[in-house]
Amino acid sequence: MHDLDVLYRQVIMDHYKNPRNKGLLNDPTYKSIRIKNPTCGDDITVQSKVDNGIVKDIRHDGTGCSICCSSASVMSETLIGKTKKDALNITETYLNMLTNKEYDESVELEDAVVYRGVNKFPARIKCASIAWKAFEGTLEESE
Repeated sequence: MHDLDVLYRQVIMDHYKNPRNKGLLNDPTYKSIRIKNPTCGDDITVQSKVDNGIVKDIRHDGTGCSICCSSASVMSETLIGKTKKDALNITETYLNMLTNKEYDESVELEDAVVYRGVNKFPARIKCASIAWKAFEGTLEESE
């Protein structure tokens, strides 16, 4: 295994075992979307709060595999503090990377880059993308 693969695996497992921004809030100012993947059992809810065009907070909770749960944690850390426009651009770039579509490699994905290899495992793409798609849904809901 290459050193980079080991590093990526460590990042994924760290976020899986020690998720950031986990736990939902009972706050009506947050927009919430739940998505289930019956194929592998992933079930995740994402909440986001956007204020003055800035992603102020993202929360997530649910159950799923290590790819799904760690990706939700990485997503929250990557996107909090970004403008809504930048968050959507990062999300689109990430989803394109996962699905082997052309994407702008100059967009800073931060730790989300560790999921680059998921596109070699088609069954895992949904696991790595479900939280990001839920986040997109929260932004559509907030319009």
